Amino acid sequence: MFAGATGAAFARSELPYIDSVVNEAAREVMREHDIAGLAIAITHQGRQRFYTYGVESLQTRRAVTRDTLFELGSISKTFTATLAAYAQAKGLLALTDSPARFLPELAGSEFAKLTLLNLATHTTGGFPLQVPDSVRNDAELMAYLKAWQPEHPPGTQRSYANPGIGMLGVVAAASMKQPFTQAMEKELFPKLGLSSTYIDVPAAKASRYAQGYNKQGAPVRLNPGVLAAEAYGAKSSARDMLRYVEASMDMDVLDKDIRRAIADTHVGYYQVGGMTQDMVWEQVPYPVKLDTLLAANAGTLFSQSHAVTALTPPLAPQADAWINKTGTTNGFGAYVAFVPARKMGIVILANRNYPNEARVRLAARLLAELDK
Repeated sequence: MFAGATGAAFARSELPYIDSVVNEAAREVMREHDIAGLAIAITHQGRQRFYTYGVESLQTRRAVTRDTLFELGSISKTFTATLAAYAQAKGLLALTDSPARFLPELAGSEFAKLTLLNLATHTTGGFPLQVPDSVRNDAELMAYLKAWQPEHPPGTQRSYANPGIGMLGVVAAASMKQPFTQAMEKELFPKLGLSSTYIDVPAAKASRYAQGYNKQGAPVRLNPGVLAAEAYGAKSSARDMLRYVEASMDMDVLDKDIRRAIADTHVGYYQVGGMTQDMVWEQVPYPVKLDTLLAANAGTLFSQSHAVTALTPPLAPQADAWINKTGTTNGFGAYVAFVPARKMGIVILANRNYPNEARVRLAARLLAELDK
């Protein structure tokens, strides 16, 4: 059970008992953070439940559905990590490779001394959170990486950063000899069973792409930039993301290379306080106290560097773990979490940038009700 959780007891034979709990909690969060539209999807022991609230756009007033497309922000990084792990499963790369194996123009640079695993675990030694504004194209990106100097030795500090994960995506796609967006949309997403997840939303689906709202309530959407697709560019629906959560718990995944890739992304490589850093995914042992979960998703873990302890050997995928990832763009806030041993998980998608803490509290409250 979720340590320290409280709440009324309900019958356990079906999921509908949780409807009133979800409705109350969702509406509280929407009121507190002025969220226009919200979608929540829950899976428990193979049973799915979808909850939708509000509107995709304050202008059109079109209601949110389980198929509304939301920006995923950094949850996109989990797809990028899975693509790299899939390429490894196919024998196209190894996580111990230098990125210069696929980008020979970077040979001899400090960046070339990194491994792909450093890129996947934020342990490069100190990239900034964002690609610098001065980097506007691929040529300038290569020049930036050639000149880059780490602040710390690789593998000693966790510095959450888009450039590292972005370059993991570039390398993974290069190993597959195809553009990143094509590798994702034509190969990875279909193999995961995702039919409404995109890097570039097609015109036929544009009407289902929600309007985002920033912290001031102004309408915004993602602005494309260098490494945006690889680091934070995916858009998806509650229906597809719940399918992804179930796939991440090894439910109904037929492709053996995808199964291996998913498992590989759940290996723990570094300890950061109470949190274990996997390939992009972050985990804590389950059952978990709410305070521990909030600390593992605190803003300081994303805005500051933290010393890490390498796990030797790496921690094999854990069933009794709360595995999660937050995602934010200027106009959207998302969160996914799952516990493989309990075959339960949750997806929360909103067209408002609101605090991570509120998302984690909401997920914890709802999954606690399922696991009594």
